[in-house]
Amino acid sequence: MSSDVIDGLQLVLRVILAVVLIGAGVTHFLPAVKRTMAAMIPPRLRRDGLASPVNLVLFTGVCEIVGGVGLLVPWTRVLAAGALVLFLAAVFPANAYAARHPKRFGRVAIPFVPRLIAQLVLMILIVLAVL
Repeated sequence: MSSDVIDGLQLVLRVILAVVLIGAGVTHFLPAVKRTMAAMIPPRLRRDGLASPVNLVLFTGVCEIVGGVGLLVPWTRVLAAGALVLFLAAVFPANAYAARHPKRFGRVAIPFVPRLIAQLVLMILIVLAVL
């Protein structure tokens, strides 16, 4: 495959990832989504004040939006990808907590193994989009 084709595929992948991440980030600010995501934060990670569950949800929403935009800017692309991979690892405990409580979280509670696989695939796609 020529480098032009690879560059084109990476651009398409970056745009798709950016749209998904920015869209997901925006949903963090919707009241119902914000409440559900705040409830997904494991009890051992819950704090008051600046690190409250609601503030963490808002912060993660900003991270997704900024990371998505960062994938589209040539000089921030690699940094954004690295930050997004770390971000996805950091938020996984909330997804794992939800997976352990399917009655409480319903369809948001994706079973642990499929969620882990999806998270890893997303991380790999982010890296491939910028290499």
